[in-house]
Amino acid sequence: MDETPPPYLPDWTLRGVRVLDPATGRDGTADLFCAGGRIAAAPAPGAPVFDGAGLLAMPAAVDPHVHFRQPGGEDAETVATGLAAAARGGVGTVVAMPNTAPPLDSPARVREQYDLAAAARSPVRFLVAGCCTVGRAGRDVAPLEDLAAAGAAAFSDDGSMVADDAVMRETMRRAAALGLPVMDHAVVPELQGVVRDGALARSLGLRVFPDEAETRAVARDLALAEETGAHVHLQHLSAGASADLVAAARARGVRVSAEATPHHLLLACEDVSGDDADWKMNPPLGTRADRARLRAAVLDGTVDCFATDHAPHTAAAKSRGFADAPFGVIGLETALAATWQAMVEESGMRPLDWCARWTLGPAAALGLPAPSLAPGAEARVALLRLAPWTVRADDFASKSRNTPMTGRTFPVRPVALLAPGPEGGAA
Repeated sequence: MDETPPPYLPDWTLRGVRVLDPATGRDGTADLFCAGGRIAAAPAPGAPVFDGAGLLAMPAAVDPHVHFRQPGGEDAETVATGLAAAARGGVGTVVAMPNTAPPLDSPARVREQYDLAAAARSPVRFLVAGCCTVGRAGRDVAPLEDLAAAGAAAFSDDGSMVADDAVMRETMRRAAALGLPVMDHAVVPELQGVVRDGALARSLGLRVFPDEAETRAVARDLALAEETGAHVHLQHLSAGASADLVAAARARGVRVSAEATPHHLLLACEDVSGDDADWKMNPPLGTRADRARLRAAVLDGTVDCFATDHAPHTAAAKSRGFADAPFGVIGLETALAATWQAMVEESGMRPLDWCARWTLGPAAALGLPAPSLAPGAEARVALLRLAPWTVRADDFASKSRNTPMTGRTFPVRPVALLAPGPEGGAA
């Protein structure tokens, strides 16, 4: 028997693999079958057989928050290299943010993204978020109805908060009528800093990021979602108090989903030891107390999604240090391993619940069918090897290397993404 099936193989059998499927509550060792590109109850005649010992099979992860930089930032990433990084990391669906140059604020630009994805012939399903406002300038609501018709799966000005309450209210009202979520980068612009208060901020004289920069934005978004009936998706929470606001709003019936990134769950601002901008992201890393509260919110379901906020930058851009380098770290290829470490190994999370935050939570936030490994489901499967893995930047499929995960050893590693065939996007 060979080790793992290759992508696009329509029929296969995996012998003795650990099957993890939160949609059905299944976590156990079994044979897994694929026939005609779908999970099957029995092997397809003549299907090749692969050894699943030491492997974990799960529905491929859904990442609602990635940046692929094309157009305008191709030195850091392209749609094709971003999709390759997603496949390498066991991510089967991504939502690309619209903060490209020019931004994705017109139907033509949304369609161009899907054309780029189709040309890449990746096994990863590609979705696009259209802009909330024209030019991501925060002043005039973008043509949301036309963006949706062109294939936008959500609306976001990610990288910038839609700070004007009236503009965000109108954005939410129109998005609610379309049945699509509004994803907000909940950081008040005038309070933006580059690092949490601590020794690093003081030693380098850096502008501090207070919790209020996030919590004030989160509270505003939740209030507008409650008023308009819109579904708001809060991106990359970093403050423990933000999770408390989400929990209270959900108890009132507000339509809210929320994401936490691998870096905010695994790392803390106290871990940053020097002027290394590969640790600079927006929002910055929270304190260890924030990290503990975020982990608790993931455990109890208040934070119902994981997301990478995969944000590639060139080495030259990141060489300028904390004060001057751009925000952002990459994460697609290390995300499953880093969140497993933070939540399963260090926080005692059930693997089924961990998997649900990568599958059921983001799929529900996007209005997608629940990923599953039940018979009849599309065979979009991530395989992970349950063995120590030390991260090497030279192994990345991404064009960029800006991550604090390099050199870390994790207890699992994504080894394959299986899919029925190459995707062309979902426009």
